[in-house]
Amino acid sequence: MKRRITKSINVGDAKIGGDAPISVQSMTKTDTRDVQATVSQIKGLEEAGCQIVRCAVPDMEAAEALAEIKKQVDIPIVADIHFHHKLALKSLESGVDCLRLNPGNIRDRTKVEEIVKAAKERAVPIRIGVNFGSLPPVGKIGLTGGISRHTDGVNELPKVGDVEGGQFTIVDHMVETGLWEIGVLENLDFDLIKISLKAFDIDTTVEAYRRMAKLVPYPLHLGITEAGTAKGGSIRSSIGLGILLFEGIGDTIRVSLSDEPNEEIITGLGILKSLGLRKEGATLVACPSCGRADVDIRKLANTVEDLLRKTKTPVKVAVMGCEVNGPGEAKDADVGIAAGVGRAIIFRKGKKSKIVQEEDMLKALMEEISEVEKELVKS
Repeated sequence: MKRRITKSINVGDAKIGGDAPISVQSMTKTDTRDVQATVSQIKGLEEAGCQIVRCAVPDMEAAEALAEIKKQVDIPIVADIHFHHKLALKSLESGVDCLRLNPGNIRDRTKVEEIVKAAKERAVPIRIGVNFGSLPPVGKIGLTGGISRHTDGVNELPKVGDVEGGQFTIVDHMVETGLWEIGVLENLDFDLIKISLKAFDIDTTVEAYRRMAKLVPYPLHLGITEAGTAKGGSIRSSIGLGILLFEGIGDTIRVSLSDEPNEEIITGLGILKSLGLRKEGATLVACPSCGRADVDIRKLANTVEDLLRKTKTPVKVAVMGCEVNGPGEAKDADVGIAAGVGRAIIFRKGKKSKIVQEEDMLKALMEEISEVEKELVKS
């Protein structure tokens, strides 16, 4: 698939856009003012494969805490700011690598100018986040004060798939909002910009990104907002993000889940690997099992997957439940196992390597994988 080539920016030491690999992001779910808890969660995210992390900044104490957090972690930090320009300025002083901020929420042009000046001096990008849940009133982009969401007209806008040509839709409003926000920054001679356009509906999100990708040169951060729990949200995000990534759209991604943040990274990396956009790490092939299986394939496959989670080598591993079809069905795997009655065949590239007893099969498989990894590293 051909990637959309965008302007390249740097978020800390992470290159975004251009020809850079797609980065996986997450957001801490701790109280940012609790430095120890936040650092611990970020370190766990980094170990899981997270490359950029966002932290909420609800008040000045949180903005000040970012300085100490920044000292103790290795991945870039994005400060999530709403409404208060002094929190953005303090976050920049604390050394954050990016701001997630909508100029329209600040409202006062002189305050926006202060933020942009400070960000430009530090070469810190600003991510504009257009979310369906916080759009400005219809027809009043840039004039957001004092209008209830129940009377602002946004909820009355049709989806793009529900209308015929010519009618103003929610996607039109999202894109217009994003372009206005971008214009505010561009008019201040600032172009270290990344943008997201998120909604819960997959069709709305996909169409908004498609349109924006044709209109601006900036990197796009992909996400389905409020996607749901680890199971349902992962499915929804995989479909929405998968469509866009397959079309070459997207430079960073976040899978937003109501679960532990590490689950977001696991799903995000899985999406990229499934599309061939991430080579690093193990790929597991596993049969769904059936009445022919003589061992608990589900348990074996999940155990192997957990053991391979920290693997950086691009090794492909197959776990199959049938000695007859297993090696052939997974013949392109670097190493695999086909379990039978009381024994298992360990194979490489579909060819038998050894036969082991059932009680030894997990250990034997992991040893074989280790040997294959060493060979792959040497090559």
